[in-house]
Amino acid sequence: MVGIITYGVYIPRYRITVEEIARVWRANAADISGGLGVFEKSVPDLDEDAATIAVEAARNALLRRSIDPEDIGAVYVGSESHPYAVKPTACTVGEAIGATPNMTAADYEFACKAGTAAIQTCMGLVKSGMIKYGLAIGSDVSQGAPSDPLEYTAAAGGAAFLIGCDTAARTVMSVEIPVTVVTALVGGPFFISILRSRRKTLSWMRA
Repeated sequence: MVGIITYGVYIPRYRITVEEIARVWRANAADISGGLGVFEKSVPDLDEDAATIAVEAARNALLRRSIDPEDIGAVYVGSESHPYAVKPTACTVGEAIGATPNMTAADYEFACKAGTAAIQTCMGLVKSGMIKYGLAIGSDVSQGAPSDPLEYTAAAGGAAFLIGCDTAARTVMSVEIPVTVVTALVGGPFFISILRSRRKTLSWMRA
């Protein structure tokens, strides 16, 4: 089965409160927080953007699981705030984590589901056997028109998901064995033995 095998997040440390934004627009901060359920949001530092946030999220994902970055065959980054109009953010991430040069990379833009689309693409590539691992990232910086509700809620942060196959052994006589198959082989006989034991117990109780 193909799925998420590790993940990482990064959220900038700086915050701006609803009160501060409302003060500028002479709005009622209590009403805004009560209606939106938001009291503060994260904002990037001067040297942070969607690319640097994506890199940090990717690095944090790789810290949670020991894999060779060169085994990552695809890096896709979804964002509404890519720092460059032409240069892909995904290439920057791939170079930063050591996944280059043998990989495919692309930037996604799809409103609030660009990162999800990246996950779906990686799952398809892994399932087809074209790549071993795929890295899908959603990353954005704070954006919102002045006095717009998004100015109070759209924050900065990123999440990276490494997509792979749940194989117990990647190479056993050149054949991949999914964990589900191993579980069936080992758990099946054990489950049958439990049923037989329970049947004997019930027969004894009836006697």
